[in-house]
Amino acid sequence: MFIQTESTPNPATLKFMPGQTVLDMGTADFPSPEAAGASPLAKRLFAVDGVTGVFFGNDFVTVTKTDSTDWDHMKPAVLGAIMEHFQSGQPVMSDGAAQAGGHAAHEGEDGEIVGQIKELLDSRVRPAVAQDGGDITFHGFDRGVVYLHMQGACAGCPSSTLTLKMGIENLLRHYIPEVTEVRPVAV
Repeated sequence: MFIQTESTPNPATLKFMPGQTVLDMGTADFPSPEAAGASPLAKRLFAVDGVTGVFFGNDFVTVTKTDSTDWDHMKPAVLGAIMEHFQSGQPVMSDGAAQAGGHAAHEGEDGEIVGQIKELLDSRVRPAVAQDGGDITFHGFDRGVVYLHMQGACAGCPSSTLTLKMGIENLLRHYIPEVTEVRPVAV
């Protein structure tokens, strides 16, 4: 098994690509060891000293580390944990564990606007963000303000504010005049 790695815009996060499907659909975010209960792979990765976050996409795993730990020391242990997991035959997610489909539901009068927002996020934003080892999902819309949840490499990334303001906000405002601002939200 050959696992490729890529750097991400977040220096604390690396993207690992095992060359096979990680999740059939959706994403899974584990911002802490306590959240990893639904995933044997996430538990194995949190056992590596210095791991602070794990995120799964369709064909990648992103791992976030502490600032005090160096990738040169951690990377071999993370690669080993991923390789051991896939060779063990265990599932990535436990049976019945929920994977995130993405966007939060929206009830109310702005349904058409929210539909347009979600469509633009799915077609233009999420594929690009997945290339960087993360995901951005719709969380809410209120009085012109779009609330987005950042996951994986995007959470805590130094350039995430710039991405939100200059990229996503400009895109949404261009296509949907009702959008006035985009803000991140922690879930």
